[in-house]
Amino acid sequence: MVRGRVGLAVVIATGVTASQPAAFAGSWTLQEGQGYGYITATASAANTAFDGAGAQHSIPRYRKAEAQALIEYGVTDWFTMIISPSLQHVDIAAPVDASRSGFGYTDLGGRVRLWAGGSWVVSAQTTFRIPGTFDKSNAAAIGYSDSEIDVRGLVGYSTAVGGLPAFVDVQIAQRFRLGGPPDEFRADITFGIRPQERWLLLAQSFNVVSEGVGSWGYASFAYHKLQLSAVYALTPTLSLQAGGYTTYTGRNALQENGLVVGAWFRF
Repeated sequence: MVRGRVGLAVVIATGVTASQPAAFAGSWTLQEGQGYGYITATASAANTAFDGAGAQHSIPRYRKAEAQALIEYGVTDWFTMIISPSLQHVDIAAPVDASRSGFGYTDLGGRVRLWAGGSWVVSAQTTFRIPGTFDKSNAAAIGYSDSEIDVRGLVGYSTAVGGLPAFVDVQIAQRFRLGGPPDEFRADITFGIRPQERWLLLAQSFNVVSEGVGSWGYASFAYHKLQLSAVYALTPTLSLQAGGYTTYTGRNALQENGLVVGAWFRF
């Protein structure tokens, strides 16, 4: 049995840190001198969590609001630079009774195109994730105060479904968490289709499985999220996104539901 305010917060935080579904940035690299920006805001809440057997149980209310900016720039046709700062507010109800507002993780890295042919592209990406706080005394900051390294392979495929332009993007990642939480295996899958020229519909699956247990009370965990969203092109350089996501199954993780809105732009 976990005892104490911080111990309960570890249980709540396990498996949800850095788990915000982001705007889509896939396997393809940008042309030299081309830039894309994604500004995304999410609001999520959880009143239940999955236990070690996958059953749901009530927990103190957990709420999170997060704003993230993802900027990509084509340094060359085969190398895209990535920077992604974020702001967040986390609030956990009594008996934990903790909150935090401030910078979230900032990602710095790049994506390299390894091969492209026909409708296929294969890339590799590495990002270094800098925490927005190093305060380990605040229960709402647990899991957000240690550096991380994300290394992933990406495969993209352009196709047509019913005569409509579509694509599939698959990303397999190893995330090294340099503090208390265990390292993670990640698999992110995106399917996109354009029913009309201005509309893009996205179905995204985000899957995380911890590699064993961590220190400081972090148990092993897993969670699987589904996000559905629509993107509408207002102009050739500006698009708006809206959608929602849910954690539909998991183990030692929150049953989290949230909304996402965003703006995509070219520069």
